[in-house]
Amino acid sequence: MGWHRELLIGFDLETTGTDPATARIVTAAVVEVKKGEPVGRREWLADPGVPIPADAVAVHGISDERASTLGRPAREVADEVADTLAGYWRAGTPVVAYNAAFDLSLLAAELNRYGLRPLSERLGGAETGPVVDPLTIDRAVDRYRRGKRTLEAVCEVYGVVLTGAHEAGADALAAARLACAVAETHERVARLSPWELHREQIAWYAQWAADFQSWLRGKGDPGAVVDGSWPLRDTETVAGHR
Repeated sequence: MGWHRELLIGFDLETTGTDPATARIVTAAVVEVKKGEPVGRREWLADPGVPIPADAVAVHGISDERASTLGRPAREVADEVADTLAGYWRAGTPVVAYNAAFDLSLLAAELNRYGLRPLSERLGGAETGPVVDPLTIDRAVDRYRRGKRTLEAVCEVYGVVLTGAHEAGADALAAARLACAVAETHERVARLSPWELHREQIAWYAQWAADFQSWLRGKGDPGAVVDGSWPLRDTETVAGHR
């Protein structure tokens, strides 16, 4: 049947910023999706413990007042989100996140910030995954397509309806549906097992990062560095690209 027709876990974070090393979780969502339809959902609202910048509020609509009044402590939210994802991974279920290196790296940074167990420890030392990142896959299988690669733009390319963009639950569901649509469109992606696809994405992301770094340097930024690590980046030294 293919991995895309089995259970998938859509995952998304809305945050205070675009650098996973410093940004904080504001909302999180995990959506269980089977054959493109949601069959379960869990969502969190966190008090990030820092002011939410106006440009971030403009994206996801969560104000300081709402987060501090209705949100739970960020430490608890990060811990629960990590436990939830680890549970799916231990069962062998793929987690789908659009631009996974951002969301998972930010989650890892939050765990470190609060002295919580890292993802690897929750997985008994095993590798984090399998992860499915429609952005990384789409860049590889349709490399020369012109236009933006935002979630909204790529959903439009594959005919996936995204209602309520930048709401964590909506984006998580759209990411899972997009993963299905990409697999239906590109048979070679559908034929891979989740872990085979995970390995391919490691290589695809590294190649994209190298090409992007070269392009930036060619445009006059000789010191540009683009981390090619996927699905987790070193949040101690590298700023993220959302």
